[in-house]
Amino acid sequence: ASEEDIDVAVKAARDSFDSGVWSAKSGFHRSRVLHKWADLIEENLEYLARLETWDNGKPLTYSKLDLHFCLEYIRYFAGWADKVQGKTIANNDVLGKYFSYTLHQPKGVIGSITPWNFPLLMFTWQAAPALAVGNSLV
Repeated sequence: ASEEDIDVAVKAARDSFDSGVWSAKSGFHRSRVLHKWADLIEENLEYLARLETWDNGKPLTYSKLDLHFCLEYIRYFAGWADKVQGKTIANNDVLGKYFSYTLHQPKGVIGSITPWNFPLLMFTWQAAPALAVGNSLV
């Protein structure tokens, strides 16, 4: 990809993030979408395994194994999407009783660089957690 291609992709991801079309969705919604992603991989596992084998030349058995790992990883982070929450912390001092709270929010655009040897699995390692918490991804 050229520098211009990267700039276009990052701008599109930033615009998407800022619009809230994904980042403002609830964790429950993001969880459902990630589970759907895993379901689609599972439904098309044979086809995707062949594509993965054609793409990088690994044996078909290994490509199928990688896809099963992808499924597990996506479903793991789909399970976390609606459980990432802030905390309320007691903060008592001499001036009285107060509390502090934390709020976990999406950070923005995440850059994903994927090497050739495990493209699908490594992409999933980067994409699933980023998408689960509401970030955009390039």
